[in-house]
Amino acid sequence: MKLRYSSYIIICLISILACAQTKKKTASKETYQVVVPELNIPWGFAFLPDNSMLITEKKGSLIHFKDGKKTLIEGLPEIELLGQGGFMDIELHPDYKNNGWIYFSYASPEGEEEGCNTAIMRAQIKDNQLINKELLYKASPNTSVGYHFGSRIVFDKEGYLYFTIGDRGEEDINPQDLTRDGGKVYRLFDDGRIPENNPFYNTPNAKKAIYTYGNRNPQGMKIHPETGEIWSHEHGPKGGDEINIIKAGENYGWPKVSYGVNYVGTKISDYTTLPGIEPPIHYWVPSIAPSGMAFISSDKYPDWKGNLLVGSLKFQYVSRCILKGDEVLSEEKILEGLGRVRSIEQGPDGFIYVGIENLGIVKLIPEK
Repeated sequence: MKLRYSSYIIICLISILACAQTKKKTASKETYQVVVPELNIPWGFAFLPDNSMLITEKKGSLIHFKDGKKTLIEGLPEIELLGQGGFMDIELHPDYKNNGWIYFSYASPEGEEEGCNTAIMRAQIKDNQLINKELLYKASPNTSVGYHFGSRIVFDKEGYLYFTIGDRGEEDINPQDLTRDGGKVYRLFDDGRIPENNPFYNTPNAKKAIYTYGNRNPQGMKIHPETGEIWSHEHGPKGGDEINIIKAGENYGWPKVSYGVNYVGTKISDYTTLPGIEPPIHYWVPSIAPSGMAFISSDKYPDWKGNLLVGSLKFQYVSRCILKGDEVLSEEKILEGLGRVRSIEQGPDGFIYVGIENLGIVKLIPEK
């Protein structure tokens, strides 16, 4: 009787596993080509007008990759390698062809306190050297906490510069306090000036560059190619990673609301929504640890045009989010098992490029 019962249990388990496997949405025919090999943590990359790349390595290297050759760009500012912090995102000025400005984020030790915090700098490149370096923003105070630096950079269609800074591990202090940096999305002019129409510009004692608040640790941000909206995703705690549409002056709730819990399993909040809180358009439970994102707007992937791609550090895949307006209808996993996905860009040639830790940058080849 025991043997018969055990056999029944095994058959049931096999059936459950089989069903789970058939329901798993995994692309079976996608292929990839490694275009930039042997990178450690390619935190960000950007395409230059000649289709070469500028690549940031978290450890503190700026690489120019052209014609199969890597060249180091010298003259970087002092970069602190602390936990999740180091050399992070990079973005070109919308009029780069004429002015040559590049923008990048990094963990900067500048300041009186021990540790570091996120900084945004712009510079130009001449003879493989950074010149005309200008510090546009430096979060304060420094802290020796090694996580939640942010930080992504985008320009909108009007030329405003947006960037993110995580809560720096001070969830009960920074995200809901407009007088403090951390847990925010910021907006500047391209030269670092603060727009007077920023939502908290006239709020007493507020950091005038703040655009939104209540953001935990955003590591993905892109402009929607059709609507011009700013889309961002951010890490939740244990569960509750989010995709948000960034709107001026809105509170995105962290840590007042969350779909996740503390890493030890205790509650963060009794609420997933509250009045005055902007809800996410999508969330993940369990967390996928999102990093990097890109919209597919080219014709290289005709069946995927209009989709959103989000990288997963934790599970090592790219999530292809199938959208209807601002709703995620379903997801499909692609490029599984290659490594932790850190950065994603659509290149000027229309192909999708993905930065994968301890591998390099790969090009996603469309299915035939």
